[in-house]
Amino acid sequence: MNGVDAYGVMEAQYIRRHHRHEPRENQCTSALVKHIRAPVHLVWSLVRRFDQPQKYKPFVSRCVVNGDLGIGSVREVNVKSGLPATTSTERLELLDDEEHILGIKIVGGDHRLRNYSSIMTVHPEIIDGRPGTLVIESFVVDVPEGNTKDETCYFVQALIRCNLKSLADVSERMAVQDRTEPINQF
Repeated sequence: MNGVDAYGVMEAQYIRRHHRHEPRENQCTSALVKHIRAPVHLVWSLVRRFDQPQKYKPFVSRCVVNGDLGIGSVREVNVKSGLPATTSTERLELLDDEEHILGIKIVGGDHRLRNYSSIMTVHPEIIDGRPGTLVIESFVVDVPEGNTKDETCYFVQALIRCNLKSLADVSERMAVQDRTEPINQF
C-alpha cells in the first residue's frame, strides 16, 4: 500500500483480512485508520447508512438512492462547492452488519476518480477504559492522466481524513449524549 502510516498489530491484521485491493499499474491504493471515542454500534449506525452519507461526510450536500438499500443500490451524491466535482454516482458493493463492513464503488460523476473502490470496516476497541471504535478505510483508484500516484493518493487520503475526522466528531457527540459507562477492567 502506498503512503500508509505505521499500523499497530490489530490494525495490520484487520487490513490484511478485510482491505485487499489489487491495484493495476495505473492505480494507487492506501488505507487510513481512525480511533474514535464512541462505541462501535454508534459509529456503525452512521457508516452503514448508504443513503445518508451527509450525516458525517462534510463535502456531501445531498444524496438520493435508487434501489432498496441492498447490494447493487446506487446513490447520486451532490458535492459541496470547493471540490473539483459537483456529483458522484456510487454503487453499494458490500454491506455486512455482523462484520461491520461497507464497500462502495464510484460508477460515475463529474470528477476524476475513475475506478474508485473503497472498503470501510468498523471494529470495537477500548479507549481509556471506555468502549471505542477503530475505523479503517482503504481505497484503490486510477491515477488520472497528468497526475502522479503520490499526488492522487495524497488527494484521496486528504478527503478520507476529513471524512474520518467528521465521523469521529459526530460519533463522539452522540456518545456523550448516550452517556456510555466505563467497562470494568476486573
